[in-house]
Amino acid sequence: MCPLWRLLILLGLLALPLALRKQPWSGLAQAHRDNKSTLARIIAQGLIKHNAESRIQNIHFGDRLNALAQVAPGMVGWLISGRKHQQQQESSINITNMQLDYGGIQMSFHKEWFSANISLEFDLELRPPFDNNIIKMCAHISIVVEFWLEKDEFGRRDLVIGKCDAEPSSVHVAVLTEAIPPKMKQFLHNLKDNLQEVLPQLVESQVCPLIGEILGQLDVKLLKSLIEQEAAYEPTHQESSQPSACQAGAPPS
Repeated sequence: MCPLWRLLILLGLLALPLALRKQPWSGLAQAHRDNKSTLARIIAQGLIKHNAESRIQNIHFGDRLNALAQVAPGMVGWLISGRKHQQQQESSINITNMQLDYGGIQMSFHKEWFSANISLEFDLELRPPFDNNIIKMCAHISIVVEFWLEKDEFGRRDLVIGKCDAEPSSVHVAVLTEAIPPKMKQFLHNLKDNLQEVLPQLVESQVCPLIGEILGQLDVKLLKSLIEQEAAYEPTHQESSQPSACQAGAPPS
């Protein structure tokens, strides 16, 4: 019987780590091991709750492109204006396959100041007014938002939202469709330039207010505590991910 009891005890000890992983606090332990920021998780969960991807995917930017066409006639105006009114109604650019990198939100901390870097990528389907074929494009943008805690005249801290805008070096627009007629290559080149100017502002208008609303709902004392904890355990370097095909920005053949 003694060897049998020893075997049962050994099996019980082997099963203990599995039981611990099922406890409610196992997620916090995993976050500590993975150096995942609690604030990054809060921002990600808030963006999911507020359907950030759907909001961006429903963006309509025809008017913005039309305004640019008035500044640079013959470029986007070729797409928006078309040759006939009926063709103008048929032309469109739609956002599809929206992907916000919830797990890749990067945080930076310095005392009571912190920032979040949020990357997103989506496809664009272009239907020109002079062609029935759909041209597929993609766009990549990283939004950087800054926050800090500021004391008022009574010594109470308030959350202040600083600048929130797209990082210029992160904005990439690429054409995915390979079979591009020669007559359209210059047009697409001009369109890419205009999209790189328009898309960041439109994405900012959807993402920035949501992040401010998400963190604005947190108790300031809790927020200060999280900032202090994460600043103390912030890794010395951030792991850089490999650039996607859209970031590479390969030109059409």
